[in-house]
Amino acid sequence: MAAEVRSSPRARYREQNRAEIKTAALQQLAEGGVQAVALTRIAKDMGLSGPALYRYFAGRDDLLGELIRDAYDDVAQAIGQADGAAAGDARATLHALAGAYRSWAVAQPHRYLLIQGTPLPGYAAPPDTRQRARAVLGPFLKVFAAGEPAEALRPVVAEMDAWVRKDDGVADWVAQHTGLPPHGKAAGTALAGTVLAWSQLHGTVGLEVLGQYAGMGHHAPTLLTAQIDTLADSFRL
Repeated sequence: MAAEVRSSPRARYREQNRAEIKTAALQQLAEGGVQAVALTRIAKDMGLSGPALYRYFAGRDDLLGELIRDAYDDVAQAIGQADGAAAGDARATLHALAGAYRSWAVAQPHRYLLIQGTPLPGYAAPPDTRQRARAVLGPFLKVFAAGEPAEALRPVVAEMDAWVRKDDGVADWVAQHTGLPPHGKAAGTALAGTVLAWSQLHGTVGLEVLGQYAGMGHHAPTLLTAQIDTLADSFRL
């Protein structure tokens, strides 16, 4: 049997410090948004010098990139668990996925706004962010793959069909979750449903997270349920 590979004390210490730095940054994020994340204050609170902190992260952008990766991975896990637990039909699964997305966002709005809020001027997210974002939406593709879109949605389906045909990365993503080839109507349908679901989720959940429903006579979950049912109807799910 191969010997068990163990990390060195130095490696464990490094990972412990990185985790502590990220925890401190998340606290700042929750208190004041992205603009409040300051490495100098984190270093001071941890009893580290500024240069010492830069041994763990190259700068604030590097630290924010890690927080963004973690957030996408966490919401993807929540969506994946909901998908795995869903035992109903496509409509019931769609509601489960939407509910998991909303629950994750309202439980930690600072992390939701980090990945879905107003972009930080001058900041570019890590290149691998796109793949992580697609992992969040992947289970939705499977739901819509067998849908039959209403006539009003044909322009969206046509655009998504053209996209999946010309973008190999998108084609691979759709195939991974549906098994569909990129040169068929079903792939465009799956992508159209997923993009529409994402836009409706972001609209409803984003307004809730920002407190825009305060004082209104409805609950966000009621609105989201109605929107998801309407979307499901439009795809005959």
